[in-house]
Amino acid sequence: MSITPENEPAASAPQQPAMKTTVESMGVSIRRAPKYGAFMIVGGGLGAIAAFILTMAFPVDPSVGFGALFGYLSLFGIPAGVAVGALVALIADRSSRRRATAGTAEHEISEPEAYEGTLE
Repeated sequence: MSITPENEPAASAPQQPAMKTTVESMGVSIRRAPKYGAFMIVGGGLGAIAAFILTMAFPVDPSVGFGALFGYLSLFGIPAGVAVGALVALIADRSSRRRATAGTAEHEISEPEAYEGTLE
């Protein structure tokens, strides 16, 4: 443990170069936007569940089998569910734009000042 005053840097510590700071302000819109991927995945899952329920609701042809019929209905149910999920996300995105609030964002840029002299 060294005994150095808190306000003075230690003798062996290198000096930090002076920094030039620039602050830029701009207006921004703050809103909650939906995650499209999550909506589409949930829609696809619901489409697969709907295909399973439709497969169970009707009698299965013994020459085809349950698995093949479920796969066939899934070919239509999953893409339809993904499309409905994307449509719901678009509607949620449009409604979030109406409730957007205005704000101010500040971007601070720090650059070292030019050094004049010789390097050791």
